[in-house]
Amino acid sequence: MTMLDANMKEQLRGYLERITLPVELVASLDDSSAANELKTLLEEIAELSPKVTLSAQAGTAARKPSFIIRRTGSDAGGKAPVQTEFAGIPMGHEFTSLVLALLQTGGYPPKVEPEVIEQIKALEGEFHFETYISLSCHNCPDVVQALNLMSVVNPNIRHVMIDGALFQKEVDERQIMGVPAVYLNGAHFGQGRMTLEEILAKIDTGAAARDAAKLAQKDAFDVLVVGGGPSGSAAAIYAARKGIRTGVVAERFGGQVMDTLGIENFISVKETEGPKLAAALEEHVKHYGVDIMNGQRATGLVPADQSEDGLVHVTLENGARLRSKSVVVATGARWRDMNVPGEKEYRTKGVAYCPHCDGPLFKGKKVAVIGGGNSGIEAAIDLAGIVEHVTVLEFDSKLRADAVLQKKLYSLPNVRVILSAQTTEVTGDGHKMNGLVYKDRVSGEVHKLELAGVFVQIGLVPNTDFLKGTVELSNRGEVVINDRCETSVPGVFASGDCTTVPYKQIIISMGEGAKAALSAFDYLIRHG
Repeated sequence: MTMLDANMKEQLRGYLERITLPVELVASLDDSSAANELKTLLEEIAELSPKVTLSAQAGTAARKPSFIIRRTGSDAGGKAPVQTEFAGIPMGHEFTSLVLALLQTGGYPPKVEPEVIEQIKALEGEFHFETYISLSCHNCPDVVQALNLMSVVNPNIRHVMIDGALFQKEVDERQIMGVPAVYLNGAHFGQGRMTLEEILAKIDTGAAARDAAKLAQKDAFDVLVVGGGPSGSAAAIYAARKGIRTGVVAERFGGQVMDTLGIENFISVKETEGPKLAAALEEHVKHYGVDIMNGQRATGLVPADQSEDGLVHVTLENGARLRSKSVVVATGARWRDMNVPGEKEYRTKGVAYCPHCDGPLFKGKKVAVIGGGNSGIEAAIDLAGIVEHVTVLEFDSKLRADAVLQKKLYSLPNVRVILSAQTTEVTGDGHKMNGLVYKDRVSGEVHKLELAGVFVQIGLVPNTDFLKGTVELSNRGEVVINDRCETSVPGVFASGDCTTVPYKQIIISMGEGAKAALSAFDYLIRHG
């Protein structure tokens, strides 16, 4: 039995050549088949570098199988050894987390801004993080890698990745029904994708004030893009290429694309994944020297004719205010809620939105998918291969998904489709959901389904709340724009999924972002 094929071994051997400090793999194993697989994986890794050694069965961790990647012979002054920990077999999406942990524990410097490294080093107190993941989750690696990096930089920080599928008892005891689920010192810390900056902001109480002070000192921009998704990235690139001062302020660079697994309609790229596309976008934007202000949420906009200096002002959640001669709003959209009783109460306790991330947690159970569009039917098809049974509930009298998806769905033996179904309530026992109630829109009859989970796939809501009362919005909350991406406010442009432009697609958002930047540049020329 081998865990790594010849190609993976050769690639990993090349990476491990970058290690400068000796590393020890300390395994805690039992007699399970998973432990045998883990032992094989660690043996194969140790064979690839003279700086990596394996101590199988030497670990004393309570979770088995698990292993520690520990730096040896380099710590002094009684400090705890630099190490990262994995409870499970970090393959699938987590293989990159394993590689980075090996490199960083072995002395290879992480690709993080120096000020972020100093911020991590300055954290005081003891932080013991636990992250529950599923190997099919494409959101989990970001959290695992961020916390692993922190544990390498600061010896007071400890982190363990836990594969929920292997430690089901813990998952049940903590009633984890969504990943990644992060615990700090035994208490629930966070749910879902979190960036390194977001994690630091939660545990470094003075970070927001320091950020606000730095941002407030920035000179005015020529073009300030609000939003870091495909549309905002395109706008920033087109603006920066004009040689003008360009900034991007984003709550999360990459936007909703970060939550998209498979992308197969991005022209010239046959297939890719959302996080890969987001990383490429950020790299491209940085290439032009754009000032990226990540982890910042916009809370308001002041038009130029209402500000004291004749510039457009964008206010942020931390209290800072950014100034610019023109603004491109590209804040995208978020998943739409059902807005029924029980949905908020049981979010991450059975109510989920990402079948790729959370699907494995419902293995062998009954679930429902709300929505009969492409995203809903794709989710149902994916889930059918994992769970016991999938019920699709569609509000309309027919499914709206592409014919090829419907054909695949109806070929599956463990799927039921209910049309003209209006979900009215999510039920539960106070700790986790146990079913949902729906009304037949034709007969008026009310039915209840016993379920372990429900995946909501009913479309998007534009992220435009901060613009209410300032910029004209449609009855759906979208920014009203013309064919030049102009809004009702002079000097303020908008693009992508947050606008009235039809068809919410990545490639359309990019084109609209480029158009908005060109319109902003034209505005600057004409208005000085």
